[in-house]
Amino acid sequence: MVTTTDDAVTSPAGVRRMLAQATGTDADDWFLVFRARYAMRVVFQAIADVRGPGAVTTQLLTCVTAVSPITATPLRPVYGEVADASLALDPDTLHLDAATRAVVLQHTFGIIDPQRSAAVRHAADSAGALLVEDSAHCATRMAKDDAGRPLADVSVHSFGAEKLLATRFGGAIWINPDLADGALQHRLRTELGSLPHLGVQVSARSRAYRSEVRVLNRLPGAVAAPARHALTRLGLFEPLVADAETRGGLPYDATRPAGWMMTAVAEQLGRLERVQTRRAAATAAYLRELPDTVQVPASITDTSPLVRFPFFAGSTQEAERLIAILTAAGVYAGRWYRPALFPGVPDPAAFGFVPGETTPRTQELIARIVNLPTTVDPAEASRAAGIVRSELR
Repeated sequence: MVTTTDDAVTSPAGVRRMLAQATGTDADDWFLVFRARYAMRVVFQAIADVRGPGAVTTQLLTCVTAVSPITATPLRPVYGEVADASLALDPDTLHLDAATRAVVLQHTFGIIDPQRSAAVRHAADSAGALLVEDSAHCATRMAKDDAGRPLADVSVHSFGAEKLLATRFGGAIWINPDLADGALQHRLRTELGSLPHLGVQVSARSRAYRSEVRVLNRLPGAVAAPARHALTRLGLFEPLVADAETRGGLPYDATRPAGWMMTAVAEQLGRLERVQTRRAAATAAYLRELPDTVQVPASITDTSPLVRFPFFAGSTQEAERLIAILTAAGVYAGRWYRPALFPGVPDPAAFGFVPGETTPRTQELIARIVNLPTTVDPAEASRAAGIVRSELR
């Protein structure tokens, strides 16, 4: 159980202790950042500098902000197929070689598959590559071995918008104290432990984000999008995904989070068990009602506190029809992550993939994906599932 204290609310050291308490790790191994994606670039740049240029094996079923930290360094992304069951890299088809410097184990929507995670760990070890765990959708949850030890060399956790907790900004990086590469261990700890402070203007824009979004969401669609772009160009709005990120770069270097961000994170970590219980209850409701109607990832359990509940329609057309019907019924249905590298990139070649060809099985899943909210109570989850069932009879 995570508990809060005045120190936890007001200091980075307190937040690190809360993260350590939630994960069974040591507070000294946690590093706090403004946004997890910028710290990921620190990690990949360090890997490139210490081990030389090469490849990072990752997946197309993800947000562009999970891959731009790779393309913003001398490393290049290489894509593996995802397993239908876990929506993470499929160890049965994973191909690594001497050029592989790291493998990204993404717990998509918060699905953690212990057996497949262990197999990916073994594959990374066999290739001499690092395992970078993407726990952006399941902050404080990590893949562990049978002895309860974290599998990853580096674990990335996000407190950004549309994640597990009701925060908007902030992230945390865990460095495995048993990382065998001493030079890389020292580089990562030194750099992540000495990040500059977040700039005043970026902090102010980030703090205004929630209020600005409330206003923008009340505007008609034809007005809201141009207004959002105009505010961003004027430096008055901090977007969730920057244009630079859709082009393979990042708009900022890594920094520490602002104090107000860590206060929000600490407050939410104090509610972690309640949040996880609520999301798991919604997940369980969907699991009771949907698997006989649509394709549901088999690694989801009725105790999984997912950030969204994914399923696959029969086609893109059917998926979009269901999203429209659910939305009209007041259900916050989504299409994460369609298109690939959501919300899409203007030049796929800049990210090293070919639409329709690279990892075709994964792209076929992307074409059919739908996801449902887990912030709702079981009755509302059952109502949403009922709409899906009635439409697909």
